[in-house]
Amino acid sequence: MPAGPSPSRTPARPTTLRDVAEAAGVSIKTVSNVVNDHPHVRPEMRERVKEFIERLDYRPNGIGRQLRQGRTGLVALALPNVTSPYYGELTSALVTAARSRGMTLLVEQTDGDLEREREVAGGFPVRLVDGLVFVPLTMPVGELAQRRDSTPAVLIGEHGEGSGYDRVTIDSVSLGDTGVRHLAESGRRTIAFLGDKAADSLRPPVVSQRIEGYRSALRRAKLRFDPGLLWPLPEWELRHGYDGARALMAARPDVDAIFAANDLVAFGAMHALRELGLRVPQDVAVVGVDDVEQARYGAPTLTSIALDRSEMADLALGLLADRLAGHHGPERLLTVSGRLVVRESTGG
Repeated sequence: MPAGPSPSRTPARPTTLRDVAEAAGVSIKTVSNVVNDHPHVRPEMRERVKEFIERLDYRPNGIGRQLRQGRTGLVALALPNVTSPYYGELTSALVTAARSRGMTLLVEQTDGDLEREREVAGGFPVRLVDGLVFVPLTMPVGELAQRRDSTPAVLIGEHGEGSGYDRVTIDSVSLGDTGVRHLAESGRRTIAFLGDKAADSLRPPVVSQRIEGYRSALRRAKLRFDPGLLWPLPEWELRHGYDGARALMAARPDVDAIFAANDLVAFGAMHALRELGLRVPQDVAVVGVDDVEQARYGAPTLTSIALDRSEMADLALGLLADRLAGHHGPERLLTVSGRLVVRESTGG
């Protein structure tokens, strides 16, 4: 005879404040005061309530409590691409920094798309958050400055100067100068910048600043600036670094060094150079920017300018925490500099 259906089992009901109060023989208000760390509770009473909280495995409804206090504990992070090594490492650093402040990070990927950045700036789809950490790429500064959503925000990156928002930026002029100076001091004389974008008037700030640093290092090394060595790429990605390096070397076989806009571009470029039969660094030296983890494990390993993602995350979350605590001063700017890490791609 087949067995009948097993009786359904009702899940255990979560322990409530009332349960703890009844077990401890105190009022619900007393338990609430202990849970919320109210100062005016006698030590012996506090210990008694805590004992029953642990015994009954009571879990406070943190979200409900935060909402009553006007906070959710949630912070939105909107950035271009979480699959990029640089942005992935930055996201990890921000998650750690948020956790240390009792915050939970919600991630929204914009792909650098203007309309999606506008949605984020307008408060959608990151509703019900206390604050926003935003890495914009394309949204005009004027639009950022006129953002209607009142959620406190902090920007990360070179974009957003004059927006009125606190910002953690990168000294990209110094990055360009550092990378190209290293190449010049290594004896390189025809140094290309792989990763230009658009014309002078339309270059994103990060590109303009790195080119400014590139040119200043050339001047100091008494090397002539050649606009033809500013090689454009549609995006700073592996395949574009690969395609761009092949086109660059076909047009300018005299190039003996490449300052790549970022590490992904550098990786693609080195792959192209190997296919062309050129040795790195003997024939062409390569420097990248970001110092992502893969830079230490390539063949050859990549000389790169390291950016401290943990520092950037701590600074950004610190600025945001100040705003959430009621700071109403003018916009603040904190700048992170880079550090040259010399490896095999330049002979290190």
